Amino acid sequence: MSREKIKIAISCGDINGIGLEVALKSFADNRIFENCTPIIYANEQTVKFHMKRLDLELPIHKCASAEKAHTNKVNILEVFDNEVRTEFGKITAEAGKVAFISLKAAVEDLASNKVDALVTAPINKANIQSEEFGFPGHTEFLANYANEDNPLMVLAHNELRVAVVTGHLSLKDVVNNISKEAIVTKLKVFSKSLTQDFGINHPKIAVLSLNPHSGDDGLLGDEEIKIISPAIVEARENDILAFGPYAADGFFGSSMLGKYDGVLAMYHDQGLTPFKALAFDGVNFTAGLPIVRTSPDHGTAYDIAGKGDADPTSFRNAVFMACDIYKFRKSERELIANQLQTASDKAS
Repeated sequence: MSREKIKIAISCGDINGIGLEVALKSFADNRIFENCTPIIYANEQTVKFHMKRLDLELPIHKCASAEKAHTNKVNILEVFDNEVRTEFGKITAEAGKVAFISLKAAVEDLASNKVDALVTAPINKANIQSEEFGFPGHTEFLANYANEDNPLMVLAHNELRVAVVTGHLSLKDVVNNISKEAIVTKLKVFSKSLTQDFGINHPKIAVLSLNPHSGDDGLLGDEEIKIISPAIVEARENDILAFGPYAADGFFGSSMLGKYDGVLAMYHDQGLTPFKALAFDGVNFTAGLPIVRTSPDHGTAYDIAGKGDADPTSFRNAVFMACDIYKFRKSERELIANQLQTASDKAS
């Protein structure tokens, strides 16, 4: 009896960018098919156009539904018509429209358990905006769809995992969105995810400061004293192994980095800039949701779109990580079910 493969929904992202290129290049790696069945939500004509541009031959299967996906081929589930034009490097309303159509169809199949996990190709956050998509990014859209208030952006690569308290937010608004409650909430989500999604027991989390030099005892700002340190204390009272706050400028270049299972930064670039400097082929994972969603840690890269120069490593890693996280969660569910059954048997 063959092992059941994980069905991975792939939203096509902005077709004028590098999303389909890195996805198709990833599927040229046969290791993908050992664990999962990829399903691209797009149309056959668009996918084949990108394949021809890349001079890439892949086993393609057009399926009418996710249930009819072929286990050893790149499946294409057609969700928009063949009149769609790919215009590499251009920001067009049409590309934004089909990016949303693809994302919505993939998420609906995920919500109805037709697929097991979602990997999203990069979108343009401007041209995807519409009456149905009024969000700064995938993270917020998925949280709203799942009716979850506390999604957490986690960037991961091997043993390096960085999360942020404030995500897609203007820098001038960061301070007003940093609170003890917000930090404690993010630490709870992060700690649970490190255990549930990455298999780490009793994870240790380093918390970064907001101000230079960790505020220099209040000289450069008092958020560390009034907000961040009290949040760490409260988190530890809730059995979360949080430490800090650490000055952000020196942390990633020090030996401290290797002592922790995760790092919680205060804002987007504070965490993502050093992460990408250390691991540009990492993965963006949305923790705190009932579904598994990953993505590459890069954008549409219009400047190289259509040239065949895009590196697929981050996207391929996103597929592998989606599979790993799905399996971690499935194992945990099975373990809990077995424990409940054992307890029930003993009681009877």
